[in-house]
Amino acid sequence: MAKQHRRFEATDKVKIIREHLLEHQPLSEVCEKYSIAPTQFYQWQKTFFENGQAAFESKKPRREYEFEDKIKRLNKKLAHKDEIIAEIMASHVELKKSLGQD
Repeated sequence: MAKQHRRFEATDKVKIIREHLLEHQPLSEVCEKYSIAPTQFYQWQKTFFENGQAAFESKKPRREYEFEDKIKRLNKKLAHKDEIIAEIMASHVELKKSLGQD
């Protein structure tokens, strides 16, 4: 009789790894409890640690970065326009003074 392959969800795999690593359950007990081979456990553990960096990566979608970049560009452009308007107004005030207008 052939063995049936069971599928474990990712959350279940993490739970099983946690039981051994954080709750200090002996590996033999964990494997027996979930009917898995120790080699299977070690494969999951290896995958878990190899992909652990994903937990620390930014979760912002790329679209949010695009919006942030666009906002920065527009704010810079607006500041530049404000500087130009200030220069024009200063020139205007100087011109009015030189013409004797208040």
